[in-house]
Amino acid sequence: MQGKQRAVRARISGKVQGVSYRVWTRGEAMRLGLTGWVRNERDGSVSALIAGADGAVTAMIERLWQGPRGASVAKVEIAESAGDDAPGDFRIVA
Repeated sequence: MQGKQRAVRARISGKVQGVSYRVWTRGEAMRLGLTGWVRNERDGSVSALIAGADGAVTAMIERLWQGPRGASVAKVEIAESAGDDAPGDFRIVA
């Protein structure tokens, strides 16, 4: 049984560029079996679309606050999403 599915858009701000945050996010998402994407934004933040099982999405949101070594997360903003544009895997996009 698949369970409840959920998709969210996240915007992470703080020291999150130049610290491999996108690579780390992809790895964590793949470990949790999630799909979606992550990208750098011009204002220095990172955005992501995270889709999958409700519990896995919730776990990923919690992990976004940690980030990789060298990151300093100041804020994680979450908005529910339809997830219609989630790819079949989790990727880094430009």
